[in-house]
Amino acid sequence: MRRAYLHFTRFPVQRRVLESPELAGRPFALMEESRGQRRVVVASTTALKAGVRPGMTVTAATALVPELRHFPYRPDEEARALTALGEALLCLGPGFQLSAPDGLWLDAGAAHLSGGEPGLCARALEVCAGLGYRAHGVVASEAFTSRVLARYGARRMEVVADGESARALAPLPLAALEDGVGAGFAALGLTTLGEVAALPAGAVVARGGARGARAHALCRGEDDTPFVPAVLEEVLEERLTLEWPAESFEPLGFALKTLLDRLGARLAGRRRAAVRITFTLRLDPTGLQQVTLSLARPTAAAKLLLDLARHRLESLRLENPVAEVSARVDADSEDRGLQLSLGDSPEGDAALEVVLSRLATTLGEDSLFAAGLEPVHRPEGAHVTRGFHPPASRQALLGESGRARAASVGGGARERPSRLLAEPAWLDAEVAQTGRLVAARVAGRRHRVTAVSGPERLGGEWWSEEPYQRDYYRVHFEGLGPAWVYRDARDGRFYLQGLFD
Repeated sequence: MRRAYLHFTRFPVQRRVLESPELAGRPFALMEESRGQRRVVVASTTALKAGVRPGMTVTAATALVPELRHFPYRPDEEARALTALGEALLCLGPGFQLSAPDGLWLDAGAAHLSGGEPGLCARALEVCAGLGYRAHGVVASEAFTSRVLARYGARRMEVVADGESARALAPLPLAALEDGVGAGFAALGLTTLGEVAALPAGAVVARGGARGARAHALCRGEDDTPFVPAVLEEVLEERLTLEWPAESFEPLGFALKTLLDRLGARLAGRRRAAVRITFTLRLDPTGLQQVTLSLARPTAAAKLLLDLARHRLESLRLENPVAEVSARVDADSEDRGLQLSLGDSPEGDAALEVVLSRLATTLGEDSLFAAGLEPVHRPEGAHVTRGFHPPASRQALLGESGRARAASVGGGARERPSRLLAEPAWLDAEVAQTGRLVAARVAGRRHRVTAVSGPERLGGEWWSEEPYQRDYYRVHFEGLGPAWVYRDARDGRFYLQGLFD
C-alpha cells in the first residue's frame, strides 16, 4: 500500500518550544535517568552547536554550557502529542500509525482527494506547519523507504514511485540501517545503502544471518511491514503536567493553549466539534477543581476555545497552586463547517459566539432560548421557545428539519415573520369599499398601507371546537415596516400576526 511518512526533526524539542516560547533560540535539553545517572536524550539546536550530545550526562552538559536548561523527558507525553498530530491529519487520510518518538505514517489511499500524492504530502506539511511543527514528508510503497528517506534524505518532500525504492535509497548512508545493523557492513568498507543492495544475497546471509538478510532486502526496496493504524480513543482528552505548580493564570494559560491546540486539531481531524468541555485542575499538594465549559455552538476552533476557557478559569479562586491540567470533551457533534454568508463579517460571528458561550457558562445552560417549530397548523401555535442547545448529532438535525417541514407555518417556501405574536392582535383597520386595507391604528398611531401582497389562505382544525379560516397578507405599513396580517373569515376583521425584520 502507499503511505506517507512525516518526520519531525527533534520532535520533543519542537514540542517544548511550542509549549514554552521563551525557550526559542536558547540551549536546553531533555534528560532521563539511565544507570543511575541523568543523561541527555535530545538537545536544542543551540545546545548541539555548543557541543551537547545525546547520551552525555547532565553534569557534563552543564559544565560545557553553564546556562543549559534541562527538563525531564516523558515518552508518554511525546506519544500523546504525536497522536494529536496524527488525528489532525485524518482530514487527509483514513488512518495513521505512530513511529515514536519523532514521526508517523499516514495512509495515502485517499491522495486523489488532495490532488494526488504530491498534493497530499504538501497538505500534510501545511497542516503540521499550522500547528507549529516543521516536518519532512515522503510518500512510498514501503514503510522503511518512506521513513529513512524522510529522516536522512535531502528533500523536504518527495514521492517515490512504486518499484523505484531501491534507486531512491541508494545514496543514503549506512546510518539509515538503525539498531547497529549498519556496523557490520561498514566493517566491509561499505558506506551507502546502494552498496549493500548490490551485494550477493547468499554472502549477506552467510555473514550476517537473518538480520543481515533483512537489512539487505530493505536496501533493495523490499519491505512487507504492514500498516497498523492507531486505534482512536473514544473520549477525547488531553493532559499536561506543569514543570512548576502555577500560582497565577499566566503559566496556566500557556498550558491551556497547548491542550486546546491539540484538542482542536484532533476534533478537526475527526470532523467533530466540541459542545461541552470539562477542565480538571489537580492542585499541589492536594485538591481537585473541575470546571465545565458549555458552548453556544459546536466548534473545533482552538483560538475560540482558549478565549472561552480563559474567561471561565481566570476568575477562579483556588486554595493551592495548579500542578496538572486536563481538558476532556464530554459532548460533541458533527462539524458541518460554516456556510458562506455574503455581507457578514466572520469576526462579528465569532464575537457573537463568544458572547453566547459566556452567557451560557455564566448563567447556566438553560439561560439561553431559541425559536423552535412545532408540527401545529395554527400559526400562533407553531412557534415556541426552547432552551438553546447545540444539536447533539446529525439525527437530531434531521429530526428538527422534519418537524419544521411538518409545521404548515414553516414547511412551505413562503417567508414567515421572525417576530410572531403569541396571540394575534385585532387591528383597528380602515378598509376601502373594495375591501382593500388602507390603514390601521397600532398602539394609538395611524399607519398608512404602502404595499400589500397576498392573499395566502390558511385553514384547518375543522375537527376541533375552534376551526379557523384566514386570508394572510404581507402588508407594509408606513412607519412600522412589513407585517403579517390576516383577515378572519368568521368575523371579517383584520388581525396582526407578526412583524418581519
